[in-house]
Amino acid sequence: MTERLHIDTISTLHKSLGLGRPLHPLVSVIHQKEVSAKVYGQAANLTFGVYLLSLKDGASCTFGYGQTTYDFDDGTMTFISPNQEVRVESIESPANSIGWTIAIHPDLIRKTDLGVKIDQYTFFNYESNEALHLSEREIAMVSDIARNIEVECDQNMDSHTQSLICSNIELLLRYCSRFYDRQFMVRANLNDEYINKLNHFLHQYYQSDKPTERGIPSVQYCGQQLGLSPYYLSDLLKQQTGKNALEHIHLFLIEKAKGQMLSSKQSITQIAYDLGFEYPQHFSKLFKAKVGVTPREYRTKH
Repeated sequence: MTERLHIDTISTLHKSLGLGRPLHPLVSVIHQKEVSAKVYGQAANLTFGVYLLSLKDGASCTFGYGQTTYDFDDGTMTFISPNQEVRVESIESPANSIGWTIAIHPDLIRKTDLGVKIDQYTFFNYESNEALHLSEREIAMVSDIARNIEVECDQNMDSHTQSLICSNIELLLRYCSRFYDRQFMVRANLNDEYINKLNHFLHQYYQSDKPTERGIPSVQYCGQQLGLSPYYLSDLLKQQTGKNALEHIHLFLIEKAKGQMLSSKQSITQIAYDLGFEYPQHFSKLFKAKVGVTPREYRTKH
């Protein structure tokens, strides 16, 4: 039976990994090579009360979310936010591993600018197969920042400690945002395939009875059909097309509505129901917001 563990403090995390007391009660930089191998003797489902930013390098690591397990190559970064569940099946770190994990308790950033901004870093909500793949140069850059955080944790705490640590964490997150943008660009051909798959899925969805049964497909549902998290799907589309997943779905609905209005005598209300809207007025509001006129005005003009 898989063990379930909840780790809600930096001290508890250190203890679970066979490490000594943390240098700072709210943040820690943990090196893979320092983690005791005996900690990972069996599979475990873990939930955390902390943020985890991990560089996997030179380690055999198998873990995942949900029902899917992923094997990571060297040079990948993963991001976990509080209350996410992660299934750890095995970790084996060689003595020369340069990988690390930065653990951040929410209390560290709660009353800071970073605490307000952290939800903007949507990669904390990506699935584990959507990890960030780094070049050697990028690994060196993020590792330098991790080292700065570690050095600051090792200093005697003063009035500057929190702001300096938070500044370095935010700098690291900004670089990761840049590197994800680069990854989206490098994988443009693959991403185009996902866009085509999304369009194909939407066409198939609206050729079935699902709109009247399930309503408008959500971003989460679309992502599940494509094997992507909703946040990754949105960011992928934003990078490729300038519009996020919800905007993409809305534009599909508008174009389909236009076709139905011009090729049939169905009422606006019936068209709204056929598209999966629970309330026709919501369809009319969306249509006017996107097209500039109401559905009735559009039909009259065309």
